[in-house]
Amino acid sequence: MKSSLDHLPEGKQRELAHAVERVREGFARATAQRTQPRYRNGKLLKIILFGSYARGDWIEDPVGRYFSDFDLLVVVNHEDLTDIAEFWEKTETGLLADLSGGTVLRTPVSLIYHSLDDVNEKLGLGRYFFIDILRDGILLFEEPGHPFVEPRPLSPEQALKETQDYFEDWFQTAQQFYRQHEHAFADGALNIAAFDLHQAVERLYHCLFLVRTLYSPKTHNLNRLRDLAEELEPSLKAVWPRNSRFEKRCYALLRDAYVKARYSRSYRITDEQLAWIAERVTLLQSLVREACETRIEDLAKAA
Repeated sequence: MKSSLDHLPEGKQRELAHAVERVREGFARATAQRTQPRYRNGKLLKIILFGSYARGDWIEDPVGRYFSDFDLLVVVNHEDLTDIAEFWEKTETGLLADLSGGTVLRTPVSLIYHSLDDVNEKLGLGRYFFIDILRDGILLFEEPGHPFVEPRPLSPEQALKETQDYFEDWFQTAQQFYRQHEHAFADGALNIAAFDLHQAVERLYHCLFLVRTLYSPKTHNLNRLRDLAEELEPSLKAVWPRNSRFEKRCYALLRDAYVKARYSRSYRITDEQLAWIAERVTLLQSLVREACETRIEDLAKAA
C-alpha cells in the first residue's frame, strides 16, 4: 500500500492531516471512559485514503456544483467499535462543522468503519472493494503489527454467480419499494410514499455497489451512498440536479424520509415534490440497471 501524498496539492495534504487528527482525537475521547474490556482495549489501527483523491482523479467543479470527497477507511480492532452512533457521530459532526467553517477543511470527508478481522475476511473472500483499496489506497495512519492478509481473488465463475445473485435480489426489492410508493401515493399516504422511495433509492445504490464491487457500505445515509455511487458510476450525477431550490428541497425531503417520514409530525411533502422525486428514481433505476447488466455481461465473457 502507498503512503505518499505527493500527488496532492499542499492544501489538500493539510486538510487530510486535519481530518486524520480529528478522527484520532474523536476515537480517543469516545473510548476514554469505557469500562468494558472490548472498549477499554479499543485501538484505532489504520486510516486509509481511497477513492478519487488516492487515485488522483478527483473532481472540483464549482459550475456543476460537484466536489469529490476525501474517502477514508477507518480500521479498528473490534467490530463493536464500528458503531457510528456510539463512537463516531461526534467526530463526523466536528468534521461537518470544520467544513462549514471553510478554513481548516474545504473538502467533504466520507468515513467508513470496519474491524481488522472484517477487512481481512473480505480480502479472503475476494471482495474487489477492499482489494482495490490495498492496491490504490494511501496509508495515512497505522498502528504497527496489524497487517492485512493477502487477498484471494475470486474465480471468474464465482464472481459471476455472486454478482448475478446480488443483482436479482437488490434490484427486485428496489422495484418492490417503488411499486409500494405508487400504492401509498394513490391512497394519499404521502409520507409512507416518501419512505418507500427512500428505500428504493437506498437499495438501488446498494445494488450498484454489490454488483460492481461485491461490497456495500453499512449505512442508511443517502448523502454518503449517493456520493460513493456517483464516484463509482459518474453517469448517476445526472439523477439529482442541484440547480434550483425546488430540486434541493425535494432531495432533502427524500434524504430525511428514512426517519422523519415515519416518526416526525413536522414532516410534510407535497404531490408535486413526490412526483418529481419519483421521476428521478425512475431515471436512477434505468441507469443502475444498465450499469449492472454491463458488469454482468463483462463477467460472463470472462467466465
